[in-house]
Amino acid sequence: MKYAIETFDLTKKYGDFVAVDTLDMKIDNKSIFGFLGPNGAGKTTTIKMLTCLIQPTNGSANVAGFDIIKNPNDVRKKIGMVPQLVSLYGDLTVRENAELCADFYGMPRDLKEGRIDELMELVDIKYAQNKLVSQLSGGQKQKVSVVASLVHQPDILFLDEPTIGLDPTTKRVLWDLITELNDKGHTIILCSHDMHEVELLCDNVGIINQGTLAAFDTPQGLKDSMIKEEEKTKKANLGTIIDKIEQENPIGSGNSFRDLKGVVADIEQKDGKSKQMSIMVSNLDDNLIEKINKLPVVFEVTKHHSGRIIMEMDEKSKTAVNDVIWTIMENKGNITSISTKDPSLEDVFMKVTAKELEE
Repeated sequence: MKYAIETFDLTKKYGDFVAVDTLDMKIDNKSIFGFLGPNGAGKTTTIKMLTCLIQPTNGSANVAGFDIIKNPNDVRKKIGMVPQLVSLYGDLTVRENAELCADFYGMPRDLKEGRIDELMELVDIKYAQNKLVSQLSGGQKQKVSVVASLVHQPDILFLDEPTIGLDPTTKRVLWDLITELNDKGHTIILCSHDMHEVELLCDNVGIINQGTLAAFDTPQGLKDSMIKEEEKTKKANLGTIIDKIEQENPIGSGNSFRDLKGVVADIEQKDGKSKQMSIMVSNLDDNLIEKINKLPVVFEVTKHHSGRIIMEMDEKSKTAVNDVIWTIMENKGNITSISTKDPSLEDVFMKVTAKELEE
């Protein structure tokens, strides 16, 4: 089976409101897939349809090889779900919760006991098997949820914000667990707002917005596409500037050719590879931004609402960072933090969802 999940014009309407609009998506078998989207974008509705909690208005989907409309019970046997809010019985022990889930799927006692032991050891919760769930920490409850969701050996595991509210150490334990589960052959559908988590774990990422699939690629592919789009915009701007100069300075009028050649050379240099630097200056003002913007190594300066300035600089220049820092210090600017980076998955998410909203 090549795809763990395939959707075909999957649509869900509530009256006149279209929550999910003709969604076509393919998720590779035995992969970790990050499913992202702003609040109200249609992500939860999509997951509910894929897990047979609600039926689509139109279209359909295959999950683990079964049609969600024609064979919902077969789909349910092949999937596991770890919800954002832990749905365990607090007055039962860890083991009793796992046994209850196993009994729900009709697992034989001999198979059930061995499977529960194996899973509790895998997630490192066996030491607490006789504790009431109500006595556990948030991270421990998430581990028990994983045991309960995997006890019937599903092919596909849905994780909804599995690390929200957890401390960094517990987060990393669960990240390692997700990777190990995938190595054992499980397809993981990870719904998360933690972009670092998604970028670290996922093979492919889908971003849904306003009910439609706004972007789909590997994490690096999404970042590369953002860079290419920015380069395309720069080239379009270059063409516009050249046209404007030619209109204002037709051939034969003074120094138009020399002026045009100089501007084109300058912009082509700026259209090359650039690196981004972000600086927080506590006493930033418009005069300082103007001085930075006039530096030959700086292509563009943007002021963020947080007070941070973000600039594109010539990647070929060995002194670009020093030139900017020196200019700020020379003008008595107080630098509190500096960082350089390529576009992040969070940048892609914000750009994609903002673009869709504008349209």
